[in-house]
Amino acid sequence: MTLRLALQALVRNKVRSMLTMLGIVIGVAAVIVTVAIGSGARVAVQSSINALGSNLIVVQPGSVTSSGARGGFGTASTLTPGDGLAIVPLPGVAAVSPAVTIRAQVVAGENNWQTTVTGVAPSYTSIRSWPMASGAFFSQADVNGAAKVAVLGQTDVSELFPNGNPIGQTILIKGVPFTVVGTLTSLGQSSLGTDQDDTVLIPYTSAMQRITGQTTVNQLMVSATSADAIANVQSEVTQLLEQRHGITAGRPDDFQVRNLQSIAAAASSTGAVMEFLLAGVAAVSLLVGGIGIMNIMMVSVTERTREIGLRMSVGARGATILRQFLTESTVLAAAGGVVGVVAGFIGTFAVAALAKWPTQIPLGWVLISVLFSALVGIFFGYYPAKKAASLNPIEALRFE
Repeated sequence: MTLRLALQALVRNKVRSMLTMLGIVIGVAAVIVTVAIGSGARVAVQSSINALGSNLIVVQPGSVTSSGARGGFGTASTLTPGDGLAIVPLPGVAAVSPAVTIRAQVVAGENNWQTTVTGVAPSYTSIRSWPMASGAFFSQADVNGAAKVAVLGQTDVSELFPNGNPIGQTILIKGVPFTVVGTLTSLGQSSLGTDQDDTVLIPYTSAMQRITGQTTVNQLMVSATSADAIANVQSEVTQLLEQRHGITAGRPDDFQVRNLQSIAAAASSTGAVMEFLLAGVAAVSLLVGGIGIMNIMMVSVTERTREIGLRMSVGARGATILRQFLTESTVLAAAGGVVGVVAGFIGTFAVAALAKWPTQIPLGWVLISVLFSALVGIFFGYYPAKKAASLNPIEALRFE
């Protein structure tokens, strides 16, 4: 009965009711869109970090100091393939791959392309969780023999072989011929905006012996068996390399061991903070909508003073009047919340389609938005409803 009377009162003033709901609609839609953008960005960053490797630990050379000038991490040529082989038997280690990185102009027939050539081990694809698109990855026998074989990323395939199948074709890397034996699937851009598919992979021994002539590697990529094993593996790798490099207590390491878990945790934490911040800013419009509901309900109480007095004179109690006006404000807010959810979904899909921005709508936030809008209706509708319930029937009947 109370709900029916509330709906009838709202329908009598359709335009006013719709305008009152608009503040709630905008508030809920804004919350959903901003949270979807923040959540989508956080998931995208997390996925991008995870794509760098499965439980990845990276070992890089340390810093060299010359004449008081410190070169920074990576300037010390201290890591060798032997260090990588020594890490393999450690407990908790799933795979290890040395990495030798070269920036080179690659030539294929009449086409050429400057790209990143990386010398790696056969375990590289499992460490990076990077499947093959065609052909096969090179084998340990190719590494042992420093074979002249190569695997191309999709960007290099399209630039060097735009009209044909690269498998079995020959490319020149700094004048050295390599046979293409496979191609990788596309990974797209990293979180830093670099093209992960713009790469050529060759055996690390081939890179060292046939191209660079160096005896050290740029880094060692270590994959732990699980996320829980990362900390222990990192500690074991550090102790092993200190022993192999003859680093005594008190002396700085000539290498650094890092994992991606701290980076992922920091990115996730930052994304969560931004998500709540955006939602908080959008929630302000919900409060503005609530104030609008209070204002309209106060006007409604004034307009319907004689009606309230008449109902009270025929036996309606104050609690009944309170319940009716509270129901009206709650229905207004809840209806605005439902419409706001629909508008939020439409806005989110529009942002994803037009701006090409990653989005993700957490269903928990949808429920929170609708419940919060209903609570806004109750909170801001209580005072007008209380005022209506407190009217004196005789004075209300005399009201003009």
